[in-house]
This record gives sequence, C-alpha cells and structure tokens, in this order.
Amino acid sequence: MISKAKTMIALEQMYQMFPDAHGELISKNPFELLIAVILSAQATDVSVNKVTPTLFAAYPTPEALAAAPVEEIIEKIRTIGLYRNKAKNIKACASQLIERFNGQVPRTREELVSLPGVGRKTANVVLGDAFGIPAIAVDTHVERVTKRLRICRLDANVLEVEQTLMKKVPEDLWVKTHHTLIFFGRYHCTARAPKCEVCPLLTMCQEGQLRMRAKKVQPPQ
Repeated sequence: MISKAKTMIALEQMYQMFPDAHGELISKNPFELLIAVILSAQATDVSVNKVTPTLFAAYPTPEALAAAPVEEIIEKIRTIGLYRNKAKNIKACASQLIERFNGQVPRTREELVSLPGVGRKTANVVLGDAFGIPAIAVDTHVERVTKRLRICRLDANVLEVEQTLMKKVPEDLWVKTHHTLIFFGRYHCTARAPKCEVCPLLTMCQEGQLRMRAKKVQPPQ
C-alpha cells in the first residue's frame, strides 16, 4: 500500500480534476435521499433519478409510502433492477421510520442499518449527504480506484477499504473524498477503459503502467 502522504497527494490531484464532485441522486430531504439510495443498489443513479420524481410525487412522506400498496410502488420503479424487493423494502423502511423514529430519518449508522434495505454503504451516504456527518461510503468505484492506486490492499473487503481510507484521510475530508473517488472512478478511471494515457496519476499507478506497457505507450513525462 502507498503511504498516507502519497494517498493525500493522489487525492489532491483528484480534487483538482473534479472540484464539484457531489452525490448525483436527486432528493429534496433526508427521507427522499434514503429511499433513493436504497433504490440505487445494483442500479445507476441515472436510472433511479428517472423514477423518483413520480415516486415522490405520489408518496412524499413516510406515511404515504408506508400506506401504499406494494404493487403500486412496483409500477413506479419497474425500470430499475430488483424492483420487487426494493418496493417491499422501501415500504417496510417507511413503516419503520414511522413506528420507531417518529417519521424522521435517524442520524446514526446503527439506527440506519437497522432499517429494511439499508446496509452500511447506504447509511454512510445518508449520514454524509443528508446530515453532513463524516462518513465514507465504499461503492464499486471507490473500491476499484483505491485498489488500483494501492491506497488499500488488493484483497481488502469493503469494510477494510472504508477503514483504510478513514485512517489515511482527515475526517473533515471524508465526504468530499467519497464523492471525488466516485467521480474519478465513474468518469476517468473506469472499469473497462480507464483513461490511463491522460491520467495525471499514472506515475503512481502500477496497474495503469502495466496497461500502458501492454499497449506499448509511454507514460507522460
């Protein structure tokens, strides 16, 4: 793994590349964000953003969503992956918000992960984006980028990736780092066709250098 100092050098470069990195799920409040993040599991933000306006227009509150028939919810989210399970989960989640949290989205990870359809990644996104509470959510982009740059061990699981980043990055930069790593992975260091030939981090990236050598392309000086 690279050092904490080199990690921050890499991140600073990413911050410059994507100064406006942000969460791309559209929401107006913590409730909408929570539901949108649950829906985004194994689905793109773009696909979720296409269904949530209609969903939230019909069910703008936990009370409305909890009272909605599952089949009606399914019809509104049918275009995203795993829509049947997700419909059941968001309905159950809304019910739990009412029964246990007075209709409010809780502000602790422990309480959030106790809700149907909410795992650690979802909880961390809600903490950071809805409440500004420092957290790092590890998705496929974050995991891929941190391993390619050897910020984390190649055999690290998702929790270990999160813990490594928390140790190497100052707490006040956790949310910014989360979004920046996602943008870097989504728009630059992509899974199948990373832009190694124009990457300012190529000299730090062993995997990128191997890719370039395989293409017989010299890294930029």
